Amino acid sequence: VTGVFRIWAKVPSQTMEGGSRAAGDYYNLPGVQWVQYFYQDYSFHAAYWHNNFGTPMSHGCVNMRTEDAKWLYEWTEPHFDDAKWHVLDAKNPGALVVVYQ
Repeated sequence: VTGVFRIWAKVPSQTMEGGSRAAGDYYNLPGVQWVQYFYQDYSFHAAYWHNNFGTPMSHGCVNMRTEDAKWLYEWTEPHFDDAKWHVLDAKNPGALVVVYQ
């Protein structure tokens, strides 16, 4: 996806699940850290299951090394100090994200 977006939700850790068993692309990944959604189900997050960064490896998300995902999570606005979901709104907008090719 390309365009101009805002981070609309942040969570320090979650299980990510999707794909299709029939198609052979099913995944269930517990403990995905430093998740920031910027468009529908597209997000920035840590990826502990591979080290092939820079190579397409996801269903549209931006996979990052854990330390980089944490840095980005802590750097982007707004900041949160607890371990729960935060859905942002017009009064509390998330950081601007510009995606281009």
